[in-house]
Amino acid sequence: MQSFRTEIENPIVEKDILELAQKIQEFHGGKVDEEKFRSLRLARGVYGQRQQGVQMIRIKLPYGRVKSNQLRRICAVSDEYSRGRLHITTRQDIQIHYVDLNRTPELWAELEKDNVTLREACGNVVRNVTASETSGFDINEPFDVQPYAHAVFEEFLRNPICQEMGRKFKVSFSNTDEDTGLSYLHDIGFIAKIKDNVRGFKVLVAGGLGSQPRHAETLYDFLPSDQIIPMMNAILRVFDRHGERKSRAKARMKFLMAKIGLDGFKSLVEEQRIAVPYTTFPIDADAFENPVPVTVSDIPEVVIKDAENFEKWKATNLIPQKQEGYVAIGIKVLLGDFYTDKARLLADLVDKYAAGEIRLTLRQNIVIPFVKKELLEVVYTELEKLGFIDLGYNKAVDITACPGTDTCNLGIASSTGISEELERVIASEYPNYVENQDLVIKISGCMNACGQHNMAHIGFQGMTVRTKDKLVAPALQVLLGGGNRGDGNARFADKVVKIPSKRGPEALRRILNDFEANANGADFLSYYEQKGERYFYDLLTDLSNVDNLTQDDFIDWGTDTEYVKAIGVGECAGVVIDLIETLFLESQEKIDLAKKAIENKVFSDAIYHAYSSQINSAKALLLFEKKKTNTQADIVKNFDSEFIANGKINLDTTTFADQVYQINQNAPNLEFAQNFTASATGFLEKVRAYRAAQN
Repeated sequence: MQSFRTEIENPIVEKDILELAQKIQEFHGGKVDEEKFRSLRLARGVYGQRQQGVQMIRIKLPYGRVKSNQLRRICAVSDEYSRGRLHITTRQDIQIHYVDLNRTPELWAELEKDNVTLREACGNVVRNVTASETSGFDINEPFDVQPYAHAVFEEFLRNPICQEMGRKFKVSFSNTDEDTGLSYLHDIGFIAKIKDNVRGFKVLVAGGLGSQPRHAETLYDFLPSDQIIPMMNAILRVFDRHGERKSRAKARMKFLMAKIGLDGFKSLVEEQRIAVPYTTFPIDADAFENPVPVTVSDIPEVVIKDAENFEKWKATNLIPQKQEGYVAIGIKVLLGDFYTDKARLLADLVDKYAAGEIRLTLRQNIVIPFVKKELLEVVYTELEKLGFIDLGYNKAVDITACPGTDTCNLGIASSTGISEELERVIASEYPNYVENQDLVIKISGCMNACGQHNMAHIGFQGMTVRTKDKLVAPALQVLLGGGNRGDGNARFADKVVKIPSKRGPEALRRILNDFEANANGADFLSYYEQKGERYFYDLLTDLSNVDNLTQDDFIDWGTDTEYVKAIGVGECAGVVIDLIETLFLESQEKIDLAKKAIENKVFSDAIYHAYSSQINSAKALLLFEKKKTNTQADIVKNFDSEFIANGKINLDTTTFADQVYQINQNAPNLEFAQNFTASATGFLEKVRAYRAAQN
């Protein structure tokens, strides 16, 4: 690892990378348990792939902003360590696939040379902070949300309060009431507002997709911007403490909210306020690094080969900007996949004719902001050379899809193959939809909804169907009637019917034909609500018949071989580590981190490390006795009943709850940090001694 050690200027980042390298060696040597190692690598962006022996690497790109030098760096890494393909996700990340695990530390080190990180792109952490891709230039935005999204990203990266939560945690920022950041489906969603000349946000909490989608609830109609980070800090502490940890299926914050209700949730948040290291956290938006458009004095003369197509492109792919004289260009990227040769040329183009950056979008596309109107012909000509002038950016023909069975362990049926076919059907048979932005189509390869199918007007979810002869064929659940109504309001789609995958195009044709014939000018969501689920079930139900399957129905889209259902172990949410000695070792590691934080005078971090150490120690002993450890709150309660009430373990305080919940009763300072760390040290000694005595 010496080859890259000295090239990392940031010692914190260097430590992260060297730790990953060390753990990989220990894992190969049998010194680290597989489950513990999985948890560690996931929090560092290294994700198991469907194909054995290779990894998917998720690159964390806050709010989808990528500078040209960063894009070139990502290209170099993909060429060196992968296959030269880049995949844009629905969370504004970039993924590269087929990476050798042993090379991931040096890959990460290369990315960090241009300030690009893998840290917390996967795992039970705060994932990539997303935002409206038009932030900073939207004609309707009250202000640019990027500085606030960036502040959240920086504050909670490597923050000890959110490193080992029960599940992942997703945050979004919307820059207008259109809610293009989709606040309603996030753990925390922010919508920009101005009240009495003060910048702030409407705050929604506990939304989510998956097999049980849940609409987020409004926590604040307006929260001043200096309060968003203290508030989020408190919420993360609540989720860490009370969120489910045993059953992954119930471990998202939406289930905690459903269990305790909004009022109960607010009470828990207020309980954490005194432990939060700040009561206000002003964010200096003026200090944010804004893009600087280039000045082009000599505009090249170009000849547009197809003037008609150029005019259509301007109608479907341009985004107005509030900055006079500029427009943004939307690039439709099929399935979010593009290659490094094009990406490098795109980086050159934005350096030469825009502002040296691109934006990745929630619909897996690319936006080039700050293009002068007089440069449109030149830029169009350059994009044409790259094959980046497909019509219909963010329109009906622009379908969102996850990787599905191409690379994902959880993929059940192909989402990419059916997506390509449906886009072909729309482009060739329904050309009027190329300009229609009121129809959103999304596809996921499984129920986890990475393709966000259950929030689409028309959604498809990968499944299987079984015939009377026990034969299994790829299938699609057809969902209809989802949609974003703006300002944090939305409707999730209804599951209408399940059909064999090869009948997906026919289902789409029937839906569009019926819509065109009977909607009478209504938008699709209004038309669906008018007709109702039963109407569309009757329209499509004959397609669900599996008594008349042909041989072709057993071959999924994008392949020529017969379908085989093969689902691996999903890694979307990390794992739970239940090894007792491992927990003791982690408790000691957290005590060491607490002492280091005290040396650095970061008392809030020290206190949380000491708190986590005590929770880990208590959990280890409960597991030793085979007792319930579903949530941190359960751990505290059950430890008191199993070990304190009967005198098995004696503490300086009356109960374990009294000891550990001092975190909520003391503001972060040196004295409390030292005392709390000492309590954690003593507690670990006592629980270890108890276990040793029982063996």
